[in-house]
Amino acid sequence: MSAPDPAVHRTDGRAPVPVTALASVTELVELLDAVWESARQSTGTAPIPTAQLRLMHLVDRQPGIRMRTLSQLLGAAAPSVTRLCDRLETAGYLARHPSPHSGRELTLRLTPAGASHLAQIRRHRSQRLSRVLDTMSAEQRNALITGLTALCQGITGTVDTP
Repeated sequence: MSAPDPAVHRTDGRAPVPVTALASVTELVELLDAVWESARQSTGTAPIPTAQLRLMHLVDRQPGIRMRTLSQLLGAAAPSVTRLCDRLETAGYLARHPSPHSGRELTLRLTPAGASHLAQIRRHRSQRLSRVLDTMSAEQRNALITGLTALCQGITGTVDTP
């Protein structure tokens, strides 16, 4: 019989988090970050900084997003987001448009070149991850899907929670 997994205890009364689970998720995040970085640099063009890529990802998920909303999602001041947008617009990856609801606001959309660049990065990342998933049994892949679905739901539900 093995010893119980030590846990990180909480002060808010919720159940403790097993240390091995926390370490495994931390390791996964670091490995996925390396895969993402590798895919970002494999496009054949000068890689764009991670902050700009994150902005592109958000705009891709929410075409027509307002600058104010984007600033909130990025947790960044409006002038910083404006500079990121300036650089992406100069690179031909982002377009700003007047908001249909307010003449004072701008909305953002990826240009065809921006969408293509992001798709290329995603293809490289997917190819690399597919090679790894091919080495796993169907049972392991199903367990992974179950665990990652729960993790994503947990993250989505706690984004604004300290």
